Amino acid sequence: MSEAFLKEILEFALELNTAAGEFILPRWKNVRVDYKSDGSEVTEADRGAEQLLRRLIASRYPDHAILGEEFGGERDPNAEHLWLLDPVDGTASFAAGLPLFGTLIAYLHRGEPVLGLIGAHALGEITWAAKGLGCWHRENGKAPVRVHTSGTTELNDAYVIATGVECTDLDPLRRRPELRASELFRQVKRFRWSGDCINYSLLCQGRIDVALDPRMNPWDIAALVPCVREAGGVLTGLDGNEEVVWGSDLIASASPQLHARVLQTLGVINQEKVECTPRPRS
Repeated sequence: MSEAFLKEILEFALELNTAAGEFILPRWKNVRVDYKSDGSEVTEADRGAEQLLRRLIASRYPDHAILGEEFGGERDPNAEHLWLLDPVDGTASFAAGLPLFGTLIAYLHRGEPVLGLIGAHALGEITWAAKGLGCWHRENGKAPVRVHTSGTTELNDAYVIATGVECTDLDPLRRRPELRASELFRQVKRFRWSGDCINYSLLCQGRIDVALDPRMNPWDIAALVPCVREAGGVLTGLDGNEEVVWGSDLIASASPQLHARVLQTLGVINQEKVECTPRPRS
């Protein structure tokens, strides 16, 4: 894949994010919340933004495959060109009127996530990365700034954020005792619960040191991979596997040393995977 084509895809992804934001933001705090069959929230903003993104991609690149949260698509890890879309990652926050949601746009070339974008529309921020081109962050239309993770290496210096307690030893409904979030809580400098893709943008900016999600889907994950790695971070499944896009959980850290310590503390690596069916992710 040529650098020229990658830059072309990047510019197009930035245009897609702008279009998504212009559609979504007027509906924030001003749209009815419905529920899918699995109980997760969905709104006109989710469905309409994905339809818009699909139309724009199909018009520009009619031979590219698309997989999105709201309207599905073919799950082909080896597709020549594949876009993964989550129009509103953090619909639960969006529905509650919180600003902790964003549009996730990823482009995979022959199975490799080479471009990712996190559009935090309500915050006026965007984080993006393309393979070999670094990770960048822009606030409120200002000039973009290249960003890097904090480089923190020790647990007792680390600021950790997790999206929720589901499928951990802290989950009162579906407890997963082998995932020791409580032990991580005890050992790190600070531990907070917060939401979804915004956590990974904060990690890329060096504002936090670890982001943890025990439940994920491909459209939740793919855009985060280039961002974290180009910012200097490490990103794997909870089992330590670096092939994360088609996995069901995710953890990202500011440095390889910290990542190894976090995985060891959580205790899941090298253990048999235990299936967990948590509340649906919105």
